[in-house]
Amino acid sequence: MNVIVVENKEQLQDAFKIRTIVFVEEQNVPPEEEIDQFEKESTHFVVYSDEKDPIAAGRFREHEGYGKIERICVLPSYRKYGIGKLIMEQIIAYAKENHFSKLKLNAQTHAIPFYEKLGFRAVSDIFMDAGIPHKTMTMNI
Repeated sequence: MNVIVVENKEQLQDAFKIRTIVFVEEQNVPPEEEIDQFEKESTHFVVYSDEKDPIAAGRFREHEGYGKIERICVLPSYRKYGIGKLIMEQIIAYAKENHFSKLKLNAQTHAIPFYEKLGFRAVSDIFMDAGIPHKTMTMNI
């Protein structure tokens, strides 16, 4: 597995492809909500399989003094192999390299235990985003 920081249009399209499969097709998020106004200001990440196929994606941006992690997704057939952890560790390392000390994300409630294992803690009540229940989580690094 290889996690890369997106550097060109083809890699960005790979990230959008994974996000569309997971969020739009699998979770029924409206396409206009999935690809949003924050794409250009975000740093995007893609995980490629050993065969060079895109299999996971995520993005990172500065938001209100936090490094905000968003759109973490792994193709269904690659889940449970540690790929979500792999991309999260890479994004956290990127945040440290870029002098962020606080991270934030909005976790789908089913994923809260995953993020807790990485050191995040829930700091909000449940709220709905794109029809899916979430909680805001933060972590100091």
